[in-house]
Amino acid sequence: MEFTTHISVQNFNVFYGSQQALKDITIDIPDKKIIVIIGPSGCGKTTLLRSFNRLIDTTEGVKVRGKVLVDGEDIFDPAAEVTRIRKKMGLLSQHPYPLPMSIYDNIAYGPRIHGTKNKKALDGIVEHYLKVSSLWDEVKDRLHSPASRLSVGQQQRLCLARGLAVEPEIILADEPTSALDPKSSRRIEETFMRLKQRYTIIIVTHILRQAKRLADYVVFLYLGELIEHGPAKEILENPRQEMTKEYISGAIS
Repeated sequence: MEFTTHISVQNFNVFYGSQQALKDITIDIPDKKIIVIIGPSGCGKTTLLRSFNRLIDTTEGVKVRGKVLVDGEDIFDPAAEVTRIRKKMGLLSQHPYPLPMSIYDNIAYGPRIHGTKNKKALDGIVEHYLKVSSLWDEVKDRLHSPASRLSVGQQQRLCLARGLAVEPEIILADEPTSALDPKSSRRIEETFMRLKQRYTIIIVTHILRQAKRLADYVVFLYLGELIEHGPAKEILENPRQEMTKEYISGAIS
């Protein structure tokens, strides 16, 4: 599988105090693919994901060694501008967190911060990204009602639209469907499948069925170590490492 590298992780280590969460991770993340990170709870999946947008910085006592290159730039270089790095990343969390404002203002919030003030331009942005996230038809008649009135599934699609509205290059999703009903989960998955033509999408999931449905490329972590990575078909159907085989068969969890 040949691909263009979007993120390059090089000898990367993360410590929370004296506990090492990631151990010497080296991997190239392909551009404009769906990359799924799998592994048991506590294996470092979310830590790796949160490293890509420097959100691990918010954890007290965290220490980092090694490099993470995004478009060739080491994002952990002391001179790196964290705000600009995070603008490249759209984050979808396990639970949706709509801002305490209207549906419209949730989407317009980021573009306003980054300088878009024109009402017509904002209207266009709001409509476009609500359509991209398959939410427009459900909310177009109540754009100025509180986002908190939406269902959980709708709130998650709203959060996806809000993240996309600042025009990131990469979508990070941390178990994005685990709080959703099957119908809402399917809509999020369908949206990801469409979006991979334009974005690099990195998903953490504990649901192997979801990995099989979505992944172009799979990363398997275990106890902070990178055990195996490669094209999804190869890793999920014919893994090389015994530990990967055991995890996919359910022998370890």
